[in-house]
Amino acid sequence: MFPQFYQIHLQRQLKNTEYLTLKILVYLLQSQKQVSIELLATLMPYPIQFESRRRSLQRFLKLPCLEIDTLWFPLIQEILKAKVPQNQQLKITIDRTQWRDKNVFVISLIWDKRAIPLYWQLLDQKGSSNIEEQKSLIKPVLELFKDYEIIILGDREFGSVKLGSWLGEEQVKFVFRVKQERYIQQEDKEYTRLSELGLLPGTNFFLPNVKVTKQKGFGKFNIAGYWRRKYRGKVEDQGWYLLTNLGSSQEAIAAFKCRSGIEAMFKDCKTGGYNLEKSHANNHRLKNLIFLIALAYTCAVFQGQKIKRMGIQKYIGRLTESKRSERRHSSFWIGLYGQSWVVGMEFCQDIVNELMAIRRNKLPFFQRGLRAMSLVLRMF
Repeated sequence: MFPQFYQIHLQRQLKNTEYLTLKILVYLLQSQKQVSIELLATLMPYPIQFESRRRSLQRFLKLPCLEIDTLWFPLIQEILKAKVPQNQQLKITIDRTQWRDKNVFVISLIWDKRAIPLYWQLLDQKGSSNIEEQKSLIKPVLELFKDYEIIILGDREFGSVKLGSWLGEEQVKFVFRVKQERYIQQEDKEYTRLSELGLLPGTNFFLPNVKVTKQKGFGKFNIAGYWRRKYRGKVEDQGWYLLTNLGSSQEAIAAFKCRSGIEAMFKDCKTGGYNLEKSHANNHRLKNLIFLIALAYTCAVFQGQKIKRMGIQKYIGRLTESKRSERRHSSFWIGLYGQSWVVGMEFCQDIVNELMAIRRNKLPFFQRGLRAMSLVLRMF
């Protein structure tokens, strides 16, 4: 279930009972895709009464050892060492998701068209974050990635000159989308709104060294504009206006396109995957539940990538479809489906054997499928 370096690190940091409980919970997240404590307690295969299981889970999720900096950051560093060359530029994206009274602020690493959660906080208030909260989220990640070149990406909530100026002082590259109502001033010209610059579908522009605020005390930034062309009869409602310190529109646009990975991750963690929004845990337990999701999520992605490398993805899900530019199944879903496929075989073994005995003419195909199953099983 866990990659070997996960096992070594987690066993070193946790007591044996804590580590084994963690393995069970990650298995339940992978197989049941639920993070509600009530449901996890219901499904937990531990021979004690339900109320005892529920209280045990609540105690586990309050453990002080489940800290991001001691448990999660070292695993991220191992992932980088194993899978990322030091000269590779990394895309880091910040975003926020909210449901009921929960307001989760996350910074993530773009990875395989998805995003790996790096650090997260629960905000006390509803609505947007402020500059101090943004700095508090970013600073630990800057330290974690000090040996790598990174670009920080963010949507319109984060397109402030204060954040851009601070990142510039830290010598960090960034691309933030800004609202089209933003005023800018080019050299020797009057202030004008971005929406008045004539951006149209299929066009882009780049404005270097412009003022993007009427407030004094801030330097100049670059502005890139991009509006995707009409595609298959559809056109986007509006274009992108990007605040950046990158040197060209091509760089800024290519980087910002990667930001969609965090939206895919949020979908995987919420209604499209682990159903995080159904959790009613308090803030402390919720923060630790997100850690469990991060563990389960990365394990599923790595398993899916390995299945693809072994060339057995066709046994797990559909490979290609006509008139579809994007693949249907990400590495994350291939990893989850692969586990479900082999677990189902365990409970239906006798039935499957009987079916194969009836259809003896298909034996060579069954043998290849069984080999694929055995390869997937070795991951767990």
